[in-house]
Amino acid sequence: MHYLRNENTDPYFNMAFDEYALEQLPLDEPLFYLWQNRPAVIIGLNQDAYNEVNLEYLREHDIALVRRVTGGGAVYHDFGNLNYTIVGRSVDLNRDYPEYARYMLRALQSLGIEAELSGRNDILVAGRKVSGYAKRVYKDKLMVHGTLMYNVDIETLEKALNPPIGKLSAKGIASVRSRVTNLNEHIPYVTDINDLRVRLERYLSNDYHDTEVTLSNEQLEAVNTMAQQKFMTEAWTFHRVITRREKEMIRHAQRLACGMLEVQLQVEEGLITDCLLSGDFIGNLPPQHLEQALTGLRYDRDELYKTLSSMNIGNYFDGVTAADLLQLLFDN
Repeated sequence: MHYLRNENTDPYFNMAFDEYALEQLPLDEPLFYLWQNRPAVIIGLNQDAYNEVNLEYLREHDIALVRRVTGGGAVYHDFGNLNYTIVGRSVDLNRDYPEYARYMLRALQSLGIEAELSGRNDILVAGRKVSGYAKRVYKDKLMVHGTLMYNVDIETLEKALNPPIGKLSAKGIASVRSRVTNLNEHIPYVTDINDLRVRLERYLSNDYHDTEVTLSNEQLEAVNTMAQQKFMTEAWTFHRVITRREKEMIRHAQRLACGMLEVQLQVEEGLITDCLLSGDFIGNLPPQHLEQALTGLRYDRDELYKTLSSMNIGNYFDGVTAADLLQLLFDN
């Protein structure tokens, strides 16, 4: 694969860097880069920040809160975590998405780690999670990016993330500890996270025989501008919130094939006046187009099913059908 180097550790810049690489870089074959963030919580594109993180704890400990451009759940980054991004052309998502995910799986296995893909977007070692990954589609291009827990501060992770009831058991801290593991517990021959980074980079770049891509100063400035004008703003970070008027609010949530999906509707005089689809779900496209399509319709099964069945619901929510979503809208 082509490769580039990203030494920046600012989480706002790095979220912008991912979006720029997907939408702006010309690619004739897949490209990867490895990167790190200073302490930060990165929430999924479709999540409500108020439900996913301990905002007070983040403020007290100078931990950044950043929304990324892919779905999935909230993750904690620090300098004990190594992140990866793979971007390339895609003509067949059913083939390319699993293949892009397997790049990192094979890289870990090349180090003697008995890693395996599990569920919709996890990499496990010894039955516990070391990586979560997510995807984004843009025209004929696909990005897959994820985390690699090498020596992450689990105690801080537990305090920073505040999952909603139902995502983890009531014994949330015990659940986190039992579900995740750091790679340094499984590869004692790797001296530190920089050693891990070099080993993975060598494997993925064919021992640096593949082409190195560099960004110009103008391109880097464009990324920096995007970070400031989009990813650092409260409008971007907190935009997945609906103005609640509890008397008129319809709210249902369910774990589907795509992940946790919550629907919130404002219904006035039988019409949907506002719609929000949030959660840690995985999909190819953001759900805003679907939200707009539902807004203005009557809150009626037949009318909603007619609209939903005319759209490719699986593009927004992996493995979900129009009938599945209709059932969620009426919670039965």
